[in-house]
Amino acid sequence: MEDSDLNLVKRVKNGDKEAFRILVERYQKKVFSIAYGMVHNREDAMDLTQDAFLKAYHNLEQFEGSSSFYTWLYRIAINVSIDMIRRSGKHVLVDYDDRLLRDTEHAEGGLMPSTLGVDPQRTYGRKELLEQIDRALADLSPIHKEAILLREVEGLSYQEMAEVMGVSKGTVMSRLHHARRNLQARLLTYVEQKDAP
Repeated sequence: MEDSDLNLVKRVKNGDKEAFRILVERYQKKVFSIAYGMVHNREDAMDLTQDAFLKAYHNLEQFEGSSSFYTWLYRIAINVSIDMIRRSGKHVLVDYDDRLLRDTEHAEGGLMPSTLGVDPQRTYGRKELLEQIDRALADLSPIHKEAILLREVEGLSYQEMAEVMGVSKGTVMSRLHHARRNLQARLLTYVEQKDAP
């Protein structure tokens, strides 16, 4: 039977390092996904994942269990990512790299997408659109990027988002509204350029 997160945390607090390894294995892909969504760079996201788990380990005594362990860990991952963005002094823009998606699908047991019968122009158009979405996300402020990731990628409810972000539900809704509006404006420019003769 699989240990609950709270039980594992109790074991870690009692000196059981194996219990922390289980937590890392349970959440490392999610934490990497969070970090990658914030910084859009695979190597930086790997470093941030490690930083988040180190910070969680060293601050585990502060975890009270009033929220889920994952919510607490998510907050740490977001904070270390925001710190890196602030230290760099700029938003990070990267090209879309579909190897990350293929690697993830392969690791999950999924099938590699077949290139047989694929329309190259449609494939290029999809890649170009994904690049534009990636750039639009990268241009958002860290708090707006966080709101989009929590809601659209992680699928958290407004209440869960409020807990993770440490703000009221109304603030969450406001940030999400502004984030979506900013994304829409950036993508509308791209669509208008594509439609122009």
